[in-house]
Amino acid sequence: MIKTRTVFFISDRTGITAEHLGHGLLSQFDGFKFNRIRLNFLDSIEKARDAVTQINKTSLEESHRPLVFSTLILPDLRQVIAQSDALILDLFEMFIAPLEVELGVESSHAVGLSHAAGNNYNARMDAVNFTLNHDDGGITRDLERADIILVGVSRCGKTPTSLYLSLQYGIYAANYPLVPEDFTAGQFPSVLKPLHDKLYGLTIKPERLQHIRSERSPNTGYSTLESCKTEVRQAERLMQQANIPFVDVTSMSVEEISTTILQKTGLKH
Repeated sequence: MIKTRTVFFISDRTGITAEHLGHGLLSQFDGFKFNRIRLNFLDSIEKARDAVTQINKTSLEESHRPLVFSTLILPDLRQVIAQSDALILDLFEMFIAPLEVELGVESSHAVGLSHAAGNNYNARMDAVNFTLNHDDGGITRDLERADIILVGVSRCGKTPTSLYLSLQYGIYAANYPLVPEDFTAGQFPSVLKPLHDKLYGLTIKPERLQHIRSERSPNTGYSTLESCKTEVRQAERLMQQANIPFVDVTSMSVEEISTTILQKTGLKH
């Protein structure tokens, strides 16, 4: 029987850090459906009290405590949230306090530093712009500037992986679809041939591909299982013949795909 629990992700910024760690931890627990609620840009006592009201209301309605993942920095806001009838997982309390003891100094408690200094924000945004302009083979100009070019059949996960690599790591990631015309020709598009060393392939089980395509274009030749089987088989053959590495992404998240690519290619980030 599937159990349902509500999870709050609380942050004075976007909440991405709380969500990433929270999702990773919750993925270890089978048999639960987690109702996820993000309360971001929570930067005042009033907003913190409103959050406590919402959390406590959920606790009463569901007859068990919600889970709260918090990356709030300011002590006053954290003290308010601590009054909630919930399991509070204060990520900064868990990690910052021991670091202060070990380093012998207090942290700055400054909001937003994790999204600014040290992350080379402008460089990452430049990489995102490059990826958006070189998505799905739309623009081939300046393609040689790419750090990596993901190839594979339509709907195998090239675009989200490219965007994740650029946004998180500042990697200039382009992607290019392999289509039936390429399989008929038995070779990669001419624009990709000089960039062989930048190519990295994604493949996927036909059954999973059919499910994804059917959600977008149901009852079409594009989404039939036979079409998916044929395209995947031919794409893998093409990549093997060209000696291009590829990974099966069927059961992998975007984060896992990206990490695998970084490890296999040795790309610097």
